[in-house]
Amino acid sequence: MNPLRLVNLLGVAAAMAALAPRGAAAPASRFAIGDNAFLLDGQPYLIRCGEMHFARIPREYWQHRLRLARAMGLNTVCAYLFWNLHEPEPGQWNWSGNADAAAFCRLAQAEGLHVILRPGPYSCAEWDFGGFPYWLLKNLDLKVRTQEAGYLAACRRYLLEVGKQLAPLQVTRGGPILMVQVENEYGSYGHDKEYIRILRDDLQAAGFDVPLFTCDGPTQLKNDTRDDLFCVVNFGSDPERNFQALRAVRPTGPLMCGEYYPGWFDSWGQPHHVGDTARIVKEIGWMLEHQASFSIYMAHGGTSFGFSAGANCLPFAPQVTSYDYDAPISEAGWDTPKFHALRELFLQHLAPGETLPDVPPRNPVIPIAPLKLDEVAPLLANLPAAKKENRLKYMELYDQPHGGILYRTQLPPGGTALLKLTELHDYGVVLLDGQRLATLDRRHNRNTVPLPARTNMATLDMLIDTFGHVNYGRYIQDRKGITEEVELVVGNVPYSLSRCEVFNLPLDASELAALKFTNGVTDLPAFYRAMFDLARVGDTFLDFRTWGKGVAWINGHNLGRYWNIGPQQTLYCPAPWLKAGRNELIVFELNGAKEHQVAGLTEPILNQVNREAAVPKHRQPGQNLKLDGLQPVASGTFTDGRGWQTVKFAPVRGRYACLEALDSQTGDAFTTCAEICLVGPDGKDLPRDAWKVVYADSEEVDADDDRADNVLDLQAATFWHTQWDAAQPKHPHQIVLDLGSEQTVTGLRCLPRQDQANGRIKNYRLSLSAAPFPGL
Repeated sequence: MNPLRLVNLLGVAAAMAALAPRGAAAPASRFAIGDNAFLLDGQPYLIRCGEMHFARIPREYWQHRLRLARAMGLNTVCAYLFWNLHEPEPGQWNWSGNADAAAFCRLAQAEGLHVILRPGPYSCAEWDFGGFPYWLLKNLDLKVRTQEAGYLAACRRYLLEVGKQLAPLQVTRGGPILMVQVENEYGSYGHDKEYIRILRDDLQAAGFDVPLFTCDGPTQLKNDTRDDLFCVVNFGSDPERNFQALRAVRPTGPLMCGEYYPGWFDSWGQPHHVGDTARIVKEIGWMLEHQASFSIYMAHGGTSFGFSAGANCLPFAPQVTSYDYDAPISEAGWDTPKFHALRELFLQHLAPGETLPDVPPRNPVIPIAPLKLDEVAPLLANLPAAKKENRLKYMELYDQPHGGILYRTQLPPGGTALLKLTELHDYGVVLLDGQRLATLDRRHNRNTVPLPARTNMATLDMLIDTFGHVNYGRYIQDRKGITEEVELVVGNVPYSLSRCEVFNLPLDASELAALKFTNGVTDLPAFYRAMFDLARVGDTFLDFRTWGKGVAWINGHNLGRYWNIGPQQTLYCPAPWLKAGRNELIVFELNGAKEHQVAGLTEPILNQVNREAAVPKHRQPGQNLKLDGLQPVASGTFTDGRGWQTVKFAPVRGRYACLEALDSQTGDAFTTCAEICLVGPDGKDLPRDAWKVVYADSEEVDADDDRADNVLDLQAATFWHTQWDAAQPKHPHQIVLDLGSEQTVTGLRCLPRQDQANGRIKNYRLSLSAAPFPGL
């Protein structure tokens, strides 16, 4: 018997306790990894799973969402644990309220659902810091997702605590938990299989005896798959080809897609993502017909309330508050057309004797007439006590995980100068003597401000607003505030501004309680308040289209961030957070509002992008790349299909790489590409940590999120697409990458668009240069 069979056949699972009387122990069952199928009590069992995160759903709605999942046709739910929710400070545990993971699992069991548990320690999930607690960032020597001793010790303490809470709910003990995941998509980050072994052993020490497994994208499976640990594959299209990738590393065992994407997450300034229902039904149907298990990521996305939304990097792309994901069950728990299409599909593939319950009704929705927020508490008049510092510190060193931070210093009289903030994380408002000078934005690398001449001493305030910590990629150790230095550049001479006063602005309940409101409005950063009465409560969507950028609270509950650049323009406000009678709405606004009022709508607005404020394109008006006379290092024809296209050539040195598409496989005017990699002299892909897109002749950023940056996001489901809505420019199309430094390149690898054939590159040219190409 091979090691995988030995380990996983020792794991057993439980039958459902949905019909057991409250308080009665459900019988234990056996669950195992067979040669070709999952085995429940010795019988083949197909997992029809969907992901939902209890932390993104008000606890009062857990049962409603679980009933929707079962009514759609699922027999299992997949649930992440977010470490930072459960251990917000070292050794301080939170397993109550919306963090009560055990209650969620028991409720799932009561609704006829098994559970696949994904405890981390790293989760990703577009959640702040990928689920890691902020306090890991206080130690500059600590490296997450490695064998660094301090990190592993913290992981083990956390996982042992998870076992205390949830090991009793395994199927081996009459609970709903079928399997437990080790780490998450580690193959996209590293290849240390011993690190995976250590975390696996921690989970076993925590009392988990059900099958353990890892998950990865098809091209990353080889990086962390172990012979003694089951694995599944994640993808968003083409199940047949992606299961072939799984079979290449795992010849036997049941097929399972650990994450199948029915939509995608949204980032500020980019269009809302939608998934094609017909294609999704077809591909899930293929999996059902071929006895392949799956988990739909997401079945219900919910909301990243408070400051829980994360960010991707590079490029830096913070995620919106809504985690709707175009999932079958909407952010507000509505059964969508995608839901009903999948329900009809699942009805054709139920187990013998299995039936589905009726679809539960939607929760009531109410409008709220426009509320005037005419009470104001200016930020500068409501600052907390200052801390005097001789050097700049990042926010986490003040035991502050989220919110804002204000750095204040005094400038001497002098002429004009340039203020430079190095590694501003993430968004800044700069004021001089209380007057706004500029806003700075990490997304655009805006980090300098021209300062006017000063005849007297002047007070410089640098207010830093943070997005979520990066949750995916090499830049995940993302500290907040001004993370390096501030300089005053006079002429060409920089002077360090290290001495300052620091005001911590966690934007929490204690800060809100101390605010002093008066009547009025201001264009400077400020809090606003409205008190209002409701005759009855219901879900609603608060409309922030006339506001700038900020955060909103209803009756003390943090609804999350809003930003007028879109695509999200409303914040979901669940009924349990409202009251029949008196209610309080507080808004923190950074940039000033056009109208200081908020209305409650009965429909969300999730796809309204304000292009004037959104992320710019990678081509300036009138800019043209000039490649005439330049000898390419490679040219030729790609084969048609979804597979990686690979080109080899003699070693060439260069910093700038231009891929030019001369035409497409389908003969259309477009170019599409999901990922671009360059091969180094050792035959392996060059690290892309320092890469960035510096030019694309065309990209669709208005009708969809098809920006050129997608070729570097490590996601096969996203892609660069030349403009297709308002215009359709013809070939050739070019994209230029800056590798950050000169590299030796021996090959090119391109992943075509995966879900459709249009725009896939046919004939191509690749050029490399040590200096920027003419026209850049």
